[in-house]
Amino acid sequence: MFKEFRDFAIKGNMIDLAIGVIIGAAFGAIVSSIVDDIFMPLIGLIIGGIDFSNLFVVLSNPDNVAVPSVAAAKAAGVATLNIGLFINAVVKFTIIAFVLFLVVKAINRLKRQAAAEPVQTTAAPSKEEVLLTEIRDALRNAPR
Repeated sequence: MFKEFRDFAIKGNMIDLAIGVIIGAAFGAIVSSIVDDIFMPLIGLIIGGIDFSNLFVVLSNPDNVAVPSVAAAKAAGVATLNIGLFINAVVKFTIIAFVLFLVVKAINRLKRQAAAEPVQTTAAPSKEEVLLTEIRDALRNAPR
């Protein structure tokens, strides 16, 4: 059973998949940073100083606790509808989906180019060529 698992785990496709997942996680972290630290502050500044990470609606606040931010609301146990965090997630998804679209498009283009290139094949020699080759070889090897 261990041998079967080892054979399965070290197949090329499994290793490629693992590398893809690791690179995808790293790419996701980069996109999160770009969206959270660059795009959304710029968009908020353009719109009028809105901080999207703290854009929320209080759903239930039975103790009437002051909730200046999402973090304060979570700490106080106040139920909120986190609209800004959802907008951030949508922007992140859109960026990742667009980049993946570009990658798949490039791969498909490369596949089409590879399929369009003519395959160089050498034709098998005709019966006459084979016969003439045999005659030539026989004449070379004949005693003189």
